Amino acid sequence: MQLIDSMYPAWITWLTILFIAWTLPWKGVALWRSARNHHLVWFIVLLLVNTLAILEIIYIFGFSKKKPNP
Repeated sequence: MQLIDSMYPAWITWLTILFIAWTLPWKGVALWRSARNHHLVWFIVLLLVNTLAILEIIYIFGFSKKKPNP
């Protein structure tokens, strides 16, 4: 553990924790919505690509809206 601590400054650890805390809720909501909407391609892309929640936010607010049934 001593080797890891001396290799990276403490702010990098905190920044990583902040990024994880920011990304996980967005990713969870986006994956849940894409699964419920049967958007398989979106689900796979959202699962594999990490964009610090940018792609997830675009999906949630732009593409996950249910279309009204006529």
